[in-house]
Amino acid sequence: MAQVPFLGTCPILETIPNFNVVKYLGKWYEIEKYFAFFEFGGKCVTATFSEAEDDSVNILNKQISALTGISSSIEGVGKPFLRADQAKLTVTFPSLPVQVGAPYWILDTDYTTYAVVWSCSNFGVFSMRNVWILAREPKPPVAVLEKAYQVLDKNSISRAYFIRTDQKNCPAEN
Repeated sequence: MAQVPFLGTCPILETIPNFNVVKYLGKWYEIEKYFAFFEFGGKCVTATFSEAEDDSVNILNKQISALTGISSSIEGVGKPFLRADQAKLTVTFPSLPVQVGAPYWILDTDYTTYAVVWSCSNFGVFSMRNVWILAREPKPPVAVLEKAYQVLDKNSISRAYFIRTDQKNCPAEN
């Protein structure tokens, strides 16, 4: 699902150690991201995580089309890649016609203000990458964003491809 192509394979990045999925549950607001076709024209983007069976999490992604004003959502399931305490999930969206698991790696989070999420898939000599900066509030303070930027810099993730997500004039229930 990642949309920014790079020459070369996915770099090996470290995720947050001793990941606590229960603390990660709840609503996250998308603040910035790499361009993703499946979010084209989307504003007020949120992802809500809730407990599911077998160490999995249910994911409800919502957005509003900036072009039409129509709300849309998609439900997914995140399963632990190897272990439940590892911040690596494989996410699938059962309603999509093709079931391909997408990597969802939490590089860092403090669980209460920000999270930096990485996704990368190899396709021969290319890799498709996506990165999301998420926050617990739609307009986080600069200090919160600075923590997220430090994670990007530490992992040598380019900030050049980021697009700010419009979180203005969003309905309260989104």
